[in-house]
Amino acid sequence: MFYYLSGELALTDTSTAVIDCGGVGYKLTVSQNTMSALDRTARGGKVKLYTHMAIREDDVELFGFYSTEELDAFRLLIGVSGIGPKAAMGVLSAFTPDGLARAIYNEDTKAISKANGIGAKGAARIVLELKGKFSADVSPLSTDAAGAPASAPAAATGTLSEAAEALLSLGYSRPEINAALAKIDAAGKDAGEIIRLALAQFMKG
Repeated sequence: MFYYLSGELALTDTSTAVIDCGGVGYKLTVSQNTMSALDRTARGGKVKLYTHMAIREDDVELFGFYSTEELDAFRLLIGVSGIGPKAAMGVLSAFTPDGLARAIYNEDTKAISKANGIGAKGAARIVLELKGKFSADVSPLSTDAAGAPASAPAAATGTLSEAAEALLSLGYSRPEINAALAKIDAAGKDAGEIIRLALAQFMKG
């Protein structure tokens, strides 16, 4: 019904955000990754969240996502047997979409099982049902079969990942980071240099 909502950020709570769209406040359940992105927006600031509506017999709930990559990951997760919307949000609070794609590719069920509401059996189902399919649909950059940037040499992959994680900790969103890193030639540069170049890209707007 709704593809996205665009309006003023009215308020945020632990796992919810309210967006004022023309005088109507829409309450959305969001992941911690989306919440981190929203935390950089002052109340009353303009935001856009992509949405998924879950309709149950006794309730209707809107889920909000800062990027289409996170929305796509959510829809893949709720397609796994036994994984509902709340468990999917637990996974997306523990992982960025590309981080989850790597965990699935590496069959890291131990890490996935630590997400809220998942457990060992749920993690095993996620890996079993989404391996290959997930990494093909959700990717931080153009990737090869191993989940590494296809245009980057192997030696640069680790530094790009290290830089991306550092930028995430500074509050930048995954789409912003991906766009900035795509403009940087990482060959021969360490993570610190890549981070400085990415920050320069952010300063340019």
